[in-house]
Amino acid sequence: MKAFDDIRVLDLTHVLAGPFATYQLAVLGADVIKIESPKTTDMNREVGAVDSFNKALMGSNYQSQAANKRSMTINLKSEKGVEIFKKLASEADVIVENFRTGAMERLGLSYRDIKAINPGIIYCSMTGFGQTGPKNKHAAFDNTIQAFSGIMHLNGTEEEAVLIGSPIIDYGTGMQAAFAISSALLRRERSREGQYLDVAMLDVTLMLMSSTVLNTNTTGKEPNRSRFSRTPFAGYGGYLTSDGKILMIGAVTPKQCEKMWLVLGRKDLASEMAELRIPDIASRAKQDEEIIGKVLATKTANDWEKLFNKADLPAARVRTLTEALESEQVRSRSVIGTFPSKIAQQGNLRPALAGFVCSEDSPSISTPPPEYGEHTRSILEDLGYSSEDINIFSKRGIV
Repeated sequence: MKAFDDIRVLDLTHVLAGPFATYQLAVLGADVIKIESPKTTDMNREVGAVDSFNKALMGSNYQSQAANKRSMTINLKSEKGVEIFKKLASEADVIVENFRTGAMERLGLSYRDIKAINPGIIYCSMTGFGQTGPKNKHAAFDNTIQAFSGIMHLNGTEEEAVLIGSPIIDYGTGMQAAFAISSALLRRERSREGQYLDVAMLDVTLMLMSSTVLNTNTTGKEPNRSRFSRTPFAGYGGYLTSDGKILMIGAVTPKQCEKMWLVLGRKDLASEMAELRIPDIASRAKQDEEIIGKVLATKTANDWEKLFNKADLPAARVRTLTEALESEQVRSRSVIGTFPSKIAQQGNLRPALAGFVCSEDSPSISTPPPEYGEHTRSILEDLGYSSEDINIFSKRGIV
């Protein structure tokens, strides 16, 4: 039995953060029904690296987080569409939506509206800035939240801030929302009460910078930004090696620094570490950085990585994503799932699945991402609508 077996989730989300949250529930057994407008699809159905997928409304960005879900269309701007949704909601456990603040209320489908017919509902709203504050109605994407939050300012060279390449704010928000929903479901088991969840991308981004937030609040100083992030410890950051590759290393504690200096062939400096504390190591960063850089430039990144790892020290050559995916380490784990695809030339697609493994009933993919509206008819039939009713709904643009 998976963690969310028999939990029904109505997924009114689009793009990345919301669908990723419901995907995390789906791979753990939740019955997730993705609901889209019969007039407008989730934009990610047309976004991705493969043109044929985009044309078929099965963009790879969509498919990366849509397995194990069912798909139906409902026009929530129609009276009958609202009626159908409320019928679904009366039997659901969770609703997740990421429309702008106030949109669901205008449709008559706010938390208050749904709670009136289903007091145990867990209702999760996901927005860029949250339900309160002067920006609560402003639109947002991952990149604009990176800019507003200050996290983008932490990355790049001393001269220029750089956008983090992967949309980690979207995925981080999805994870936080999935955690919030899980917590609310556990609370409901104990209290028999549903609740409303307000998840904001900006808030999540600040959580992703927890220690940096406290340091900035305490000192009033902006965090330093450097190309290889070697502040305030010379042993924690990146260095160029003889083959022009970057090696990232991690040595902060006196014991770690002693091991590092032994690997670098400096027994004299290794012996000095025994009497030092971590603040002492930080204070000598500039002189140590110069020595470390000169020594690491004498061997390749791969050679140094092996030497550091053998000494039980964190170290890794900067790899491409392809190199990481092809590594024996990734292949030995279950982080990458698989599902059959009718439109993929290779037959199967391999998305990221979940960042953990359970001893029992781990996250898994059982069904491929649904086509646009694929399950509309069967879901309506389960609600008691006749074939004639459904045909009429379709003709009128209700579904």
